[in-house]
Amino acid sequence: MTKNDGKNLTRLNNGSEMPMLGFGAVLETDVVDFNETYTHAWQAGYRLYDTASSYGNQIALGKWLKSLDCKREDYWLTSKVAQYEQGYKETLSAFEKTLKELQTDYLDLYLIHWPKEKTFFETWKALEHLYDEGLVRAIGVSNFEANHLDRLLTKAKIVPAVDQLETHPYFSNHVTHAYLKKLGIQHQAWSPLGHKGAELNDPTLEKLAQKYNKTIAQIILRWQYQNGVATIPKSTNAQRQRENIDIFDWQLTAADIESIDLLQKGERVMGAPDANYSEDKW
Repeated sequence: MTKNDGKNLTRLNNGSEMPMLGFGAVLETDVVDFNETYTHAWQAGYRLYDTASSYGNQIALGKWLKSLDCKREDYWLTSKVAQYEQGYKETLSAFEKTLKELQTDYLDLYLIHWPKEKTFFETWKALEHLYDEGLVRAIGVSNFEANHLDRLLTKAKIVPAVDQLETHPYFSNHVTHAYLKKLGIQHQAWSPLGHKGAELNDPTLEKLAQKYNKTIAQIILRWQYQNGVATIPKSTNAQRQRENIDIFDWQLTAADIESIDLLQKGERVMGAPDANYSEDKW
C-alpha cells in the first residue's frame, strides 16, 4: 500500500487497513498541472487519495489513477456523497456516478459528507447496502459529532468505520475524539494543518520545529499521528508533500504532545455541522 510500511496503517473496525496519512483533495483550479501534482504525491509515497462528489475533481483524478502503472489494490480511494445527493436511491445513483468518474469498480471508503436531518437514515441504509454488496471496503461519515452518531446508531446495522472531522491544534476536537475511540471509530482529520497559516506561525510550534529540526507541518502531523488521528494534508508543492509524509521515523515526547494539546482554542475553519443540519437548501 505504501513505502512507509505498517507504521502508516491503521486497522479499521471491520478489519480493513487504511493509511494513517493520505493526500487531501487538490482541485484542477488549484494547480497548473493536475497530473504532475498527483504524480509528485505518488512519488512521495502517498497511497490514500481523498475526494468527494462536491469537489468536482473526480474525473481528473480518475484519469490520473487510470494512468498509473499499478494494481488497484495498491492505493486507497475515499469519496463522499454530497448533501444534495442524499437519500436512499439518490445515494446509490451518486455512488454509481462516482465510480464512473473515478474509473474504478469499487471504493475503499465511502462517507456521508455532512449530516442531513431529512434523509439521515436513508442515506446510511444506502451505504450499508453498498458495503453488503462488496462495492465498498468500508463506510463512514464526515462532520458527524456525538449527537449525530448517537442518532445514527439507533438504527444502523453497521457502525461507521471512520469519522472525518475538522481537526488541528487550534481545534483539536478532543471531546469527539474520545467518543470515537470509545465507539471504535477511526478519527480522520480534514484541514489538519489549520486555516490560512495561523498554526504554521504559532510560537509554540515554531519552538518544537526548531527542537526536532522539522517543519511546523511535520510537528502537527506527528502530533495527530501519536494521538491516533489519521490525516489527509493537502499540498501542491512537491517538497512539502515529501516533508508532510516524512513523520514515521521519529516521535514527540509526551510533554511536547501535551504542549500542543494546550493550544486548543475551539476555533473552527468552518461552521459547526449542526448549522446546516436541518436546513432545506441541500
